[in-house]
Amino acid sequence: MQKDEHLSGIIKNLPEKPGIYQYFDEDGVIIYIGKAKVLKKRVSSYFNSDHQHDKKTLALVRNISAIKFIIVETELDALLLENNLIKKYQPKYNILLKDGKTYPCIVVKNEDFPRVFPTREIVKDGSNYFGPFASLKMMYTMLDLIKENYPLRNCNYNLSEKNINAHKFKVCLEYHIGNCKGPCEGKQAKDDYDKSIAEIKQIVKGNIYGTIKQLKFRMARHAEQFEYEKAHQIKLRIDSLENYQSKSAIVSTSINNVDVVSVLSDNDFGYVNYLKVVNGSVVQGHTIELKKKLNETDEELLLFGFAELRGRFGSDSDEVIVPFNLEIVADGIQFIVPQRGDKKKLLDLSLRNVEFYKKDKQKQHDLIDPERHTKRMLAQMMKDLRLTIEPRHIECFDNSNIQGAYPVAAMTVFIDLKPSKKDYRHFNIKTVEGPNDFASMEEIIFRRYKRIQEEQLPMPNLIVIDGGKGQLSAALESLNKLGLRGKVAIIGIAKKLEEIYYPGDSLPLYLDKKGETLKVLQHIRDEAHRFGITHHRNKRSKGTIKTELTTIKGISETTANKLLSHFKSVKKIALCSVEEIASIVGKSKALLVFEYFKSNKIAQ
Repeated sequence: MQKDEHLSGIIKNLPEKPGIYQYFDEDGVIIYIGKAKVLKKRVSSYFNSDHQHDKKTLALVRNISAIKFIIVETELDALLLENNLIKKYQPKYNILLKDGKTYPCIVVKNEDFPRVFPTREIVKDGSNYFGPFASLKMMYTMLDLIKENYPLRNCNYNLSEKNINAHKFKVCLEYHIGNCKGPCEGKQAKDDYDKSIAEIKQIVKGNIYGTIKQLKFRMARHAEQFEYEKAHQIKLRIDSLENYQSKSAIVSTSINNVDVVSVLSDNDFGYVNYLKVVNGSVVQGHTIELKKKLNETDEELLLFGFAELRGRFGSDSDEVIVPFNLEIVADGIQFIVPQRGDKKKLLDLSLRNVEFYKKDKQKQHDLIDPERHTKRMLAQMMKDLRLTIEPRHIECFDNSNIQGAYPVAAMTVFIDLKPSKKDYRHFNIKTVEGPNDFASMEEIIFRRYKRIQEEQLPMPNLIVIDGGKGQLSAALESLNKLGLRGKVAIIGIAKKLEEIYYPGDSLPLYLDKKGETLKVLQHIRDEAHRFGITHHRNKRSKGTIKTELTTIKGISETTANKLLSHFKSVKKIALCSVEEIASIVGKSKALLVFEYFKSNKIAQ
């Protein structure tokens, strides 16, 4: 009680301002960090009994022993601070950033005559770091472009003005082969070198268009002064940059600098994609994987990923393209949800990237842990089909008849989403005459679950009926009679548009056509159809054989079975002599069979 009073006192005094809050356990360890537009309102919601919290959130609240907060100016400041603190402390109940790799950057060193080279280590010495690059190929393509157009030194000498004037260094092979202009001996002025560095910084930032524009201006000026060789050198540099730019993902030259962020999630993970667009070209892109801890929403995942990636890529764009409206106000930043045009194309590109990343990650996880794949699929089906428990045991029913003849039904059983063929069952329809699918479905459902009750066998978690509202209603009639209505989940799946029907709901549910849940249901349904058709075909075949023999006047079903058991087929019987048939069923019946096939042969 003392603990509750202590926390209540803190909550009462919380400011109604934006900021971040930290929850501590009894050992003083941070267990959760969150952001809030209004601190008092957000923190109070955790302790409000009117809120329906899930089990994970309730566990978090039980472990809170202390609360601290930090006030900030804006929601964006809160978002960025939350992201930094989560990465620093990695609290138990917060989103976990799974992207633990160190990605390479291009560094422009803070030194006289700066070197430009790749690195994975960021040192706070005033140097400029550009990246990170998720693809090594992309980074080295950029470095090759720089090397091709800008002769820079790659030695680690201290090229101070004092050392150069003292003639401490000699030019090396790089100078003689044209890769360096020899600043170590004063053969290249610092202003000229710094001009190249300024252009390189623009290029690695993605502003190739601006660099080309400046170079064209310089080329024209050299040409006006009859410095054709210098103009030609700049022309070659422009051609190289334009060739590189043409290989970039150019969306529209009318779009300036924007960030694009999209998100996808499942029950356990969230995936956030980020694209950095400069002058209409996608210059950088990356996707991260986030481990969910408290059933975080897509908005929470997107904002966390946005803060992480925006900081990582050093973006200062004032426009951010997102897939849905966000409940956040950020000074100086506009979040937009495009409906059409080039910006919508950018968003679609980001979504394609995050979809591919999610599928690839799921495949990797599933290869490592097949059981994880099953758990994920079951959880997804629970969510998509609005079930209260995982559908680990599914039974599916399908009727099969041709114009009412030889009506049969089939039941397939899937355990943990895998066929359990030993549990498959065939049903011969006994009480229904004529083509009546509804009555046939009612009969087999009643027979199946009455037997389940009598033998005290486990009920399935989900019953799937191959058919629409009519077949589902017929199945429900039987469940009502058995007192099972509401005790087991049941749905109908109609073939034409793959609608999912629920008891008492006239409007169907339409699942994602490419989603895994629909694919599982289709597999189960198709397997029931295949199994039922096979049984129907066998029964029809046997019925056809017996019908032809038993249509002979004086030949009973017993006699027909004797002949089939010995000769194996009607065709062979038709070719036999009277004596051969008589050896099995006697002379009088043999004459009846022989004469029947003889007259049919003459008729043909």
